[in-house]
Amino acid sequence: MTGEALFPRERAVIAPGAVHVPGWLAVERQRELVEASRSWALGPVPIRHTLLPGGGVMSVQTVCVGWHWQPYRYSRTADDVNGARVAEFPDWLVELGRLALVAAYGEDGTDQAYAPDTALINFYDGAARMGMHQDKEERSGAPVVSLSIGDSCVFRFGNTETRGRPYTDVELASGDLFVFGGPTRFAFHGVPKVYRGTADPATGMSGGRLNITLRETGLPG
Repeated sequence: MTGEALFPRERAVIAPGAVHVPGWLAVERQRELVEASRSWALGPVPIRHTLLPGGGVMSVQTVCVGWHWQPYRYSRTADDVNGARVAEFPDWLVELGRLALVAAYGEDGTDQAYAPDTALINFYDGAARMGMHQDKEERSGAPVVSLSIGDSCVFRFGNTETRGRPYTDVELASGDLFVFGGPTRFAFHGVPKVYRGTADPATGMSGGRLNITLRETGLPG
């Protein structure tokens, strides 16, 4: 019997509207997402370290689908990279997002109204971090769907008022789903630590963490 079977990780409500569903993605689906992300990373807009307005550079590498994100706005073309239009947001990602809402919140009908139109794909090497921030460039208050593949990490989920306490640290492992919406849609959150060497090569990730977040921008097409 494996350690995972002895100590199963259970679905947990971290805060109102914020739900952690461990092991939601099967290994095969994780591998499919890794392959898709590698394709997106090649272009038309390649993966890059985002330059921040103050001159700093994000330690994670990012590629976008549907809409291009740069601090702190969305556009159809990556004017800060190569001016190309980003890859189209595929229908199968919309369906995945709706299934994620069912897994997090149950079948209450809201999942069919969910229409994510952008994905931010972040790659963390062992040294990468993400400071506490809010996802607030969207005009829609629809939930954010976050998928983790590869190395485990500490995900710090905070409050809507400040980057500091109170917050809750959650360990996200490969295949985990985290959804936040409703009263915690605009909560501060970040990744202070990645656990090197915890990735399962069967997922297609020999190292590092891949995080895919699906969002509904609310922007006109």
